[in-house]
Amino acid sequence: MIDYLNIRPVPWGEECAQVGQDDYRERSARECRAFVNQIRRVVGPEPPGAQLVVKGFPHDFGTYYEVCCRYSDQHPDSEDYAFNCESHRQLEQWDDEARCELGLSAFAATTADS
Repeated sequence: MIDYLNIRPVPWGEECAQVGQDDYRERSARECRAFVNQIRRVVGPEPPGAQLVVKGFPHDFGTYYEVCCRYSDQHPDSEDYAFNCESHRQLEQWDDEARCELGLSAFAATTADS
């Protein structure tokens, strides 16, 4: 059986685009894509049976998007991978490559941490 686990749209310590903002769809797509790339850098590529995807979900103000991991009960490593993506400690903040991909400055990261 194929199932999926919602991860988040961005690292859990970061702000994300909000449904209803004028540029929500484009901003959310960039954030989710950057987060998928960061997950792959931190956790590694998906094992057989797993796939990182961006899924849309209905909301009162429109569709919201989130990074999810599809996994298969035919591949036990795929479920472990999904849960590792959800809880990995190095996925709290954007990494330098994701910040660059999103056009965020290093200065903004250091002042936000202060």
